[in-house]
Amino acid sequence: MKRQIRAVKPKKKQQAGSPAKAKAPGKMTSRREFFAKLSNVALITAAGGGVGWFFIDEVCATTRENDLTRIGNGIPAVVQIHDPECPRCRALQREARDAMSNFKENELQYLVANVRLAKGRQLATRHGVGHVTLLLFDGKGNRRGILAGPNTSDYLESVFRNHLVRVPRK
Repeated sequence: MKRQIRAVKPKKKQQAGSPAKAKAPGKMTSRREFFAKLSNVALITAAGGGVGWFFIDEVCATTRENDLTRIGNGIPAVVQIHDPECPRCRALQREARDAMSNFKENELQYLVANVRLAKGRQLATRHGVGHVTLLLFDGKGNRRGILAGPNTSDYLESVFRNHLVRVPRK
């Protein structure tokens, strides 16, 4: 009986710097790898937390701006009649927010009446105005002025300051 000879596959040579054994998936072989992965997790968590904080803050600010029940709460208000899909409305909103950054929080409030929502449409209809308009209210909720069309933040700030001088707070 003849003996059969099997072909022997040549072994792969290890490259320099590779571990002697193949490690099991998910298993770390050294302390260095553990701390490297730990630092990556920490960076991802910090970045995710920062992004999350930004969006939470943005959502809270937007929710405050859309709360039309704040008209007449004792603080004079500027209410923008706003269509979110209108480029002129978005430009006016940027300028109005920029102008409002020069006022204290309890000095003057900025609100947005979105005409795509029922409450925003009702407010616009009640005052007979369209979008790209700012309504100026005193602290009691009485309308004291209308400002139609886009304007610069400097002009809006001067109008807002004059509005505060003329209107009672409560």
